[in-house]
Amino acid sequence: METVDRLEPGDHACLTYTDPEERLDLLAAYVSRGLHLGERVLCFTDAPVGEELRRRGVPTGETVLPVAELWGAGAAPSAGAMVRRLSAEVGRSPRGLRVTLDMCWADRPQAGAEQLLAFENEVAKLFADGGLTALCEYDREAFDSVTLAYAARTHPRTVTAAVYYEDADLRICRQHVPPGIRVAGVLDVQRAGALKDALAEAVRLDPDVHLNLGHLRGLDDGAAAVIVRAAAGLPRNRHMIVVGDRRTGNTLRVAGAHAVPNLRLLVRDR
Repeated sequence: METVDRLEPGDHACLTYTDPEERLDLLAAYVSRGLHLGERVLCFTDAPVGEELRRRGVPTGETVLPVAELWGAGAAPSAGAMVRRLSAEVGRSPRGLRVTLDMCWADRPQAGAEQLLAFENEVAKLFADGGLTALCEYDREAFDSVTLAYAARTHPRTVTAAVYYEDADLRICRQHVPPGIRVAGVLDVQRAGALKDALAEAVRLDPDVHLNLGHLRGLDDGAAAVIVRAAAGLPRNRHMIVVGDRRTGNTLRVAGAHAVPNLRLLVRDR
């Protein structure tokens, strides 16, 4: 497994995801890395990711393109056409090409299963000279387990978020853009120790700590107190920026968030 910010020119990686928010975060980090390296970046997807990337501070320009542009409007998905298109784009990108490929095209009725197999086999030939970096995105809800296993097998790299804690009710993972921690589910004081450890790493890695609680369904007083204490322990020139809904914001205020200058609370309606 790799973290997305470790992908280098010439890598061919597979991302399987179930959480759209996590997918967008990893996509933003991947695109940002390419732009930092001076690469040309293309995202082939029918999902409305452009606005979400811009919200995360990632310029898109002409980066996001419909998937059908890979094989030509009005035609059925064709592995050969897709590989030829990518090869031509590599030739037009002297400083390297970085692409993301939303593989949901393979789940369309007009796309035979053999086209996915042919594409993953043929596209592998384009990575030999290091001019192409690609992230193939597979939605776990769109593909069966056999296809997902095949996808993992045919990619030299597999990308995932760094997960600090996960069970049936709670997931705490690394957020890349902006850098920090994302928490989803129900956070109570019994499991707040995992968040405390994750925040400690974010304090070590990041100038300011971004704590994304936008997908939190529940936060108790004890867990809120852990967050407030972590923010209060930051040096005066550093901040914790916490994003959550009104209910989360109210719980943090009761825990004393308003009295901590280092804590900035951004309340957003879902």
